[in-house]
Amino acid sequence: MSEPRVIRDYLAVLAARLPASIVEELADGLAETYRSYLRQGLAPGPAAESAMAEFGDPHVIVAEFTRVNPARRGARRLLLVGPVVGGCWAAVLISVRAWAWPVPLPARIGVGLVLLTVIGLLAAAALGSRYRAAARTGIAGCLGIAAIDAIAITGVMLASPSVTPVMIGAIAASTARIALSVQALRPILTR
Repeated sequence: MSEPRVIRDYLAVLAARLPASIVEELADGLAETYRSYLRQGLAPGPAAESAMAEFGDPHVIVAEFTRVNPARRGARRLLLVGPVVGGCWAAVLISVRAWAWPVPLPARIGVGLVLLTVIGLLAAAALGSRYRAAARTGIAGCLGIAAIDAIAITGVMLASPSVTPVMIGAIAASTARIALSVQALRPILTR
C-alpha cells in the first residue's frame, strides 16, 4: 500500500533535517499509525491527516531530536571537564617551567589556536540548533580534544626529564577525557 503524498511530504521535512536512521524509524511508526486509522474505517486522506496529527508538527519533532542529540550531550560533558583538565596541565607546565623549553613561538601560537578551535567546535555542538551541524561539529570537537590530550601526554613525556605526581595527575585527567571523547563519539557515529 502506497502512502499518501501528504505523508511523503511530512517525511521529507524530517529527512531534510534528521539522519536517515531516525527518519526511517519515524516513517515506520507513521505508516503503522496510518494503517491503524485505515483499519478503523477512515478514508486514506483523513487517515493520513489523523496519523500526522498524532505524531505532531514535524518542526517540533526535529527540534526535540536536536535537543537530545548525543553530540550536544557529549560536547557539553567535554566542555564541563575541560577547565579541570586544563588546570591540571597548567600545573604541569608551571611545575616543569615549560616557558623555558625551546618551543618556537609559531608552534606555541599554533597549539593555542588549535585548542581555541576545538573549544569552538564543542561549543557549536553543545549549543547548535540543527541536528546535523551539531553532530558534525561534535564529532570534530571530540576527535580534536582527544588528539590534543594525546599530544599533551606525549609531548610532556618526551620533554620532561622526570615524571612528577602533578604530571601523573594531568596524564590521568587527559586519559579520562580521551575515554569520555570516545564514549561521546559512539552514539553520534551510530546515527
